[in-house]
Amino acid sequence: MVNLEDIKTAVANMKRKDALALTQQALDEGADPNAIINDYLIPALGIVGEKFEKRQIFVPEMMLAAKTMQACVDIIKPKLATQSTKKLGTVVIGTVFGDLHDIGKNLVKLLVSSSGFEIFDLGENVAPDAFLKGGIEHKADIIGLSSLLTTGDPYVEQTIKLIKNSELAGKVKVICGGAALTPKFVLETCGADAHAKDAADGVKQMKQMLGLAD
Repeated sequence: MVNLEDIKTAVANMKRKDALALTQQALDEGADPNAIINDYLIPALGIVGEKFEKRQIFVPEMMLAAKTMQACVDIIKPKLATQSTKKLGTVVIGTVFGDLHDIGKNLVKLLVSSSGFEIFDLGENVAPDAFLKGGIEHKADIIGLSSLLTTGDPYVEQTIKLIKNSELAGKVKVICGGAALTPKFVLETCGADAHAKDAADGVKQMKQMLGLAD
């Protein structure tokens, strides 16, 4: 019988082949699909996030761990049948207008989706009204703005003010992250609800905003 802790360890250590084999074996042996995801895969990503925060690993390793976890989730999904893992919330994310970078956003997307959120990616160079439209269309709980370049700063501010003065006011939280964005700028100047220093912190902040923090 597979020790399910071994799945968590394999993901946390970025051993994709081992993680996939163990996950498949656990399913074949009748392990609860939801338990594998909620009790082992998601906590594994938490371990990876802590290592990243402590600078024990860096972006490539975090991407590898997140992709390993997602591959395990993909194996499990067909076994869920009518069951579904508890969705923590809905997140709409995009890179702001004037910025075509997506590496940071894509890492956030991987971590957020792997952590139990439903996520809709609007892409890059997203205009303020497109963020608003996406938030309304997908009934978002959180809208995430990514910006790597300072040229995107005015659009971060415009986007947040547009959202805060729309029908979503009071219904959706706004989080911002990226190399160009400081906590002072996004929180005090723009009026965002949270600033994420990196992808792992973004997931933590999202959980806190929705009252889901451990």
